[in-house]
Amino acid sequence: MGNICIIGPRASGKTTYLAGLSYYSDYGGSNSKYTVSPLNDESRELKQQAKDTILNGLSLDGTGNYVHTVDDLIYYSFKIEVKGGLFQPKSVILLNVRDYPGEVFENILYASGADNIHEEFINECLISDVDGCLLLFTEWESSKDDFYSQLMSRFLEIMDEHSRLHNYRLAVVMSKCERGEIWPGRIDPETDLFGVYLKKTLKVLKQRIPKQNLGFFALSTFGVLGRYDPRPNRDDAFGSGGRASTLRAPDTWKPYNLIEPLCWLNK
Repeated sequence: MGNICIIGPRASGKTTYLAGLSYYSDYGGSNSKYTVSPLNDESRELKQQAKDTILNGLSLDGTGNYVHTVDDLIYYSFKIEVKGGLFQPKSVILLNVRDYPGEVFENILYASGADNIHEEFINECLISDVDGCLLLFTEWESSKDDFYSQLMSRFLEIMDEHSRLHNYRLAVVMSKCERGEIWPGRIDPETDLFGVYLKKTLKVLKQRIPKQNLGFFALSTFGVLGRYDPRPNRDDAFGSGGRASTLRAPDTWKPYNLIEPLCWLNK
């Protein structure tokens, strides 16, 4: 994997996801199937922020309103090593990604030709050396389905305009799946989350994207309190950008499915 985009609406957990990913190896230890190594200064700084904030009960603020051009966005680089099976070599994923604010993604419905950040966002997301994107949704209520389906219809139109509709992979993710209402649906998110709550969005995606380029996942950066205690390991708080979240019990942190969508994108 070379470059991917991680995009999604506001408050979908993009920054927190990247922070959790940066700290993954320290959480997983030697028993983990995955090893995540930050490769640039920005990624190492994010890892330290994850330790100082999320793991110590403080919130990590999302991408703010300081962004005027793509160059204002922080560029993260990670190496992810995946242990092989018996007699199989390990595989390596090189992940290079920018943390786009949700407002930029949402504004594709309304952006004009004079919107520079919109044009830069689209061009960088759909350039030929980008393999695909991790698309995070977080609102599961059916009332959001109309908005999400319109948003995806427009995004797919833009993909087609850039000749990327048939050679671009989409890992569509329900983030923050630690919430009790949707935690049971994490095993088969296409059927039990998107097929139940976001039916119009699911239909739009399946009608336009080739089956082999479309995958559905659920993930949780915070996880739940334990195997026999499925309450969210998360407390809501407020950061400078609005509502944020913190770990409720840092000592029992067990994120769910952070890397599996990236492995699928890397196939």
